[in-house]
Amino acid sequence: MQKTLGTALFILALGAAQADVTVGVTLCATGPGASLGIPERNAIALLPPTLGGEKVTYVVLDDGTDPAGAFKNAQKLISENKVDAIIGSSTFPPSLAAARAAAEARTPIIALAPIRPPAEVAPWVFTTPQNVAIVAAAVARHMKAAGVKSLAFIGYNDPSGDDWWNNLSRQAQAAGIAMVANERYNRTDTSIIGQALKILSAAPDAVFIGGSGTPAALPQTALVERGYRGRFYHTHGSTNKDFIRVGGKSVEGSILPAPPMLVAEQLAEGHASKRTALEFIRLYEGAHGAGSRNVFAAYAHDAYLLLQRAVPQALKRARPGTPEFRQALRDALEGVREMPGVSGVFNMSPADHNGLDERAVVMVRIEGGDWKLAR
Repeated sequence: MQKTLGTALFILALGAAQADVTVGVTLCATGPGASLGIPERNAIALLPPTLGGEKVTYVVLDDGTDPAGAFKNAQKLISENKVDAIIGSSTFPPSLAAARAAAEARTPIIALAPIRPPAEVAPWVFTTPQNVAIVAAAVARHMKAAGVKSLAFIGYNDPSGDDWWNNLSRQAQAAGIAMVANERYNRTDTSIIGQALKILSAAPDAVFIGGSGTPAALPQTALVERGYRGRFYHTHGSTNKDFIRVGGKSVEGSILPAPPMLVAEQLAEGHASKRTALEFIRLYEGAHGAGSRNVFAAYAHDAYLLLQRAVPQALKRARPGTPEFRQALRDALEGVREMPGVSGVFNMSPADHNGLDERAVVMVRIEGGDWKLAR
């Protein structure tokens, strides 16, 4: 069932009553993806009242981490709110669902999950998180340097898990690392004892958990409780404090690929995203307190930065609220070049609607309940 934030439709009327640009947002503000969706919603609430010089309204809906809810939200935003673009959703399955609805209506969407949409949908879909391929490559490089020779995988039993397995197993093979297990679990599972025992019997040097948010803590907790003492690696989808809170001492020492923002102060002065990341941190932590920075909030802010760059170009061709403007906005997003974002430098193209490269990934370690740059 479609959910709204508050008692009814939650509209951030940041400009006049009839804003010139309307952006729809569907997020996982409840359900298993809430640790991602809530900070993304917080980031949207901090955005300025204009976009590319035009007044803007953001219409924000909660999809409950449900693909059906995300699809319905996207349809509602398009048919009832006449949005010019959509941002969302927070996790893989709802993002794919929203992307399908957006593409059917020829409306550009910026997903906050690293989805790889089917060919018929892809022209209208852009993403802000680092894509799985470049992140898996960074993880494999770190593993090789650390002397990892054998690796077990446990990931979600869905297309996200498949994407991680396909990319990581390919990168591991190239690095001379043997894959000794491929286990899966559901995002809503509360026990994975069987999968944990299989991984323990394989005795890998390291375990990679292809999950995100708080559900990613479950496999590690189960393995640690049963005596596993090897290395743990995670996806960039687990780089939030709720993951550390839920995992507790079990996740200490874990190694994760992360956007530069997470450890912005620890980056070299010449890092391409340091300045933009520090500006975002000042904005977000100024509103939510010291240490509240969040990579998922950063993904939402990067979606805004992309629209901020693209809207002025689209306005040269058409006015908001028209099919011509949505097409022009799609084309302008595809033309973004060398844009420093919070999560990396974006270079979009017809063949690449993510546009990030290895500059968008740093490796971090959980130490004392916080993130430290892993050398």
